[in-house]
Amino acid sequence: MTGASGALGRVLAAALGRQSWTLRLTDIRPFPGPLPDGASFELADLADADGSRIRALAEGCATILHFGGISVERPFDEVIGPNIRGLYNIYEAARRAKARVLFASSNHTVGFHRRDEVLDLNSTFRPDGYYGLSKVYGELMGELYFAKHGVESVLVRIGSCFPKPTDARMLATWLSYDDLVGLCACALKAETVGCIKIWGTSNNKRMTWWRGDDREAIGWSPKSSADEYADELASKTTGDPVVEQHQGGAYCRIDYSRPE
Repeated sequence: MTGASGALGRVLAAALGRQSWTLRLTDIRPFPGPLPDGASFELADLADADGSRIRALAEGCATILHFGGISVERPFDEVIGPNIRGLYNIYEAARRAKARVLFASSNHTVGFHRRDEVLDLNSTFRPDGYYGLSKVYGELMGELYFAKHGVESVLVRIGSCFPKPTDARMLATWLSYDDLVGLCACALKAETVGCIKIWGTSNNKRMTWWRGDDREAIGWSPKSSADEYADELASKTTGDPVVEQHQGGAYCRIDYSRPE
């Protein structure tokens, strides 16, 4: 698992460790705190030019849970190394190791769609920044490596993965930690998956922007729901028309220069 020292990586490492998975963890930063039982950790840079360290870490692994790289909107020069070169290194490692990839994609691949639209997997990409653009690249890389090399991928468009939703937008986008862990466990256990896409959200029904994905291929059914927070959060908005009109929220406003 890449990105093991990040917020989601730590959650997954602890939970999957409790499920007795053998974990080989890596990040560019040291792992904070004790390692879960059955886990090892090595420092590695996804963006190393030759990718040899990542390939070595992948040897003998059945699945690569790829949560590493830049995880928020940043300037292009910061994103290109870990999220573009690094993603290539991951898929080359998967090809050589004959491993499956679970790629942590993002709702920001479609962030410039309006909130009055309901999207499915055939909806066009509309990234809301360089981070979202890199996740579009990642999904297309997964499709290429499946078509050309047979590398299986579970491409998860993560919404907002936090302990609980904190604003009105998250009534549509929230993914609980429990549901994330359940999704990853299902992806690890599935016999064959091909190359599939899943909207990474909990069972949020009061506000829905996304529908129709491939979750049945791995048998994942989210249990949590943001609906119970609706009365508390419905009025927690920014008042910014660019933010509130688009599914990507605040990422759409970053460096936005179109005339109003």
